[in-house]
Amino acid sequence: MNKTGKKLKLGAVLDGLGWNHMAWQHPAMPSDASENLNFYIKQAQLAESAKFDTLFLVDVSHVGPGNIPHYLSMFEGVSIMSALSMVTKNIGLSATIASSYGDPYSAARQILSLDKISKGRASLNAITSNPGGMVNFSRGRLTKRDQYPMNKEFIEIVLGLWDTYEDDAFIRDKERGIFLNHHKMHHVNYSGNYFSVEGPLNISRSVQGRPVLYTAGTSENFMEIATSYTDGVFTHGYDWEDTAALAHRIRQKLVAKQRRPEDFIISISQNPIVGETEKDAIDKYMELMQLSPRNSLPRPQFFGSAEKVADQVQKWYKAGAMDMLLIRQDHPYGLCDFIDLVVPILQNRGIFRTEYEADTLRGNLEIPNPPFRKIN
Repeated sequence: MNKTGKKLKLGAVLDGLGWNHMAWQHPAMPSDASENLNFYIKQAQLAESAKFDTLFLVDVSHVGPGNIPHYLSMFEGVSIMSALSMVTKNIGLSATIASSYGDPYSAARQILSLDKISKGRASLNAITSNPGGMVNFSRGRLTKRDQYPMNKEFIEIVLGLWDTYEDDAFIRDKERGIFLNHHKMHHVNYSGNYFSVEGPLNISRSVQGRPVLYTAGTSENFMEIATSYTDGVFTHGYDWEDTAALAHRIRQKLVAKQRRPEDFIISISQNPIVGETEKDAIDKYMELMQLSPRNSLPRPQFFGSAEKVADQVQKWYKAGAMDMLLIRQDHPYGLCDFIDLVVPILQNRGIFRTEYEADTLRGNLEIPNPPFRKIN
């Protein structure tokens, strides 16, 4: 166990063509992978077969010809996660929405709908974003200084809307003709500098209390918002020591706010290239380096034989640098190789599960259902 007492959590980032400029040219990669539903289904079911906690989709809304190919042609997050909810049973479903140009009412409704469709497996990564994305959503007048204040308002509204209804608000008694106890419906009545939302939201409360809420970043503003409002974060460091130090600071802030670090998920992403031997991993890396453009892919931090990569994962986990490791794919077999070669080692060492423990995402993440909070 790591410092929070939880087993390691694993997630699969669905990057389609990969997190680089050249993998789309590899013979094993469908050149339309980022818009290929069947490809996403195979990746999702592969991750679920390995008992991963969640699927995760990074999103962008401002692109140009210099972006990685995946960003140039990709699915919208809530849409693809809704599709994947119908072909999976246990794995979590996480979509990213930028508070800098998203709408909190729409986001709350979309994610809670996904949560209902998937029977309690949805999560939202509510992030700030770049100025280019803001231009695409008619917010080009705003600057980076606006992004964290907007993020705070966005998150406060979303959390309030997810608590529109108390858990037992819907009676649905046909004989008495009573559908709702209206005393258990609540408005948000939120008026901020960026968003004003009255509510209520027209969907009942989640079976997991609320969908899991994340945000992402490394700054002080990010940590302040995350430790006040969210269930977890996506963050990173340059190495395991830097990442562990950042995770320690986040946990200290949680304690200072009288929150339990064990009820919070610190996630990082890595793009491992794994082989049965060190030479196998080098050969896979060189397959990519021989594609064009050359030399644009640094060697991953988690790299080498299965035993070596398992040791690296265990070291980061035991040091408290992460509660959840998100696997990104550089090589077309990156996710598959990690699952086939590394996951059994982690399971044999007792670090990672062999079966799902719960029916909801919160249950599998080992974080509690939040109680209803009456806003108004």
